[in-house]
Amino acid sequence: MKYALCYNPNIDSSKAAMQNLLSILEKYNESVDILDIDNLKKGYDLVFVIGGDGTILKSARFYSEYNTAIFGVNLGRLGFLSQAGGDNLESAVGQILAGDYKIEKRIMLKSGNIVALNDFVVKGEDCSRLGGFLLEINGRFVCEYLADGLIISTPTGSTAYSMAAGGPILTPELDNITIIPICPHTFSARPIVVSSNSKIAISSIKTSNFSVSADGQKSLSVTNKIVVGKSENCANLVLLKDNNFFTVLRTKLNWGTSPANF
Repeated sequence: MKYALCYNPNIDSSKAAMQNLLSILEKYNESVDILDIDNLKKGYDLVFVIGGDGTILKSARFYSEYNTAIFGVNLGRLGFLSQAGGDNLESAVGQILAGDYKIEKRIMLKSGNIVALNDFVVKGEDCSRLGGFLLEINGRFVCEYLADGLIISTPTGSTAYSMAAGGPILTPELDNITIIPICPHTFSARPIVVSSNSKIAISSIKTSNFSVSADGQKSLSVTNKIVVGKSENCANLVLLKDNNFFTVLRTKLNWGTSPANF
């Protein structure tokens, strides 16, 4: 197995975590390449990614093209996509080197040459004004939205911006895409869940341009229409066998817990 360790050299806590992880791997006599998050390279079987969900999302987009597995080590506030932190890092590394893990494939979205693991978010170019959006699915007119924007989300992204906007939570293995209006100006506008084989087209009905972001990181300005569909590549997330989606919901989102017990 060929391993790499990805971190952000501009963040002090990331440097410290990198040195800690490197020392753990050296205990197992494993050699590992050190990568800068802004200078990722291919050619690895598994990449340890140190950072919050944003760092993991960026790495997942890059390594999906090469079918490379990534393992998230959390430095952020929530770390929903990560599997280990400072308190269980050494045991997690031991499990990985022993092969005691699974790789979960997560569907991704694509528009042109831009991919997203969580979501595409479409908003009007003038953020101070209400947007008008026309939605088509597989070439068929669905409806027009007056809203602050629309979120096109994967199951992985269903616990991110989508959830904050009132969208449903989907388990990661589902092969679906969710379309969620952001602050719609009608009570009849609700999230829609469609097959991942669907082609989703969004046009502006008030201005010729609107802004689009992929995973909240890559931004582009679009004229007239954007079409989003399922990417041919998947993200390959390494999961420890004693973790599962519902465990993460309970421990990181306090799912089903009374607010008095937070």
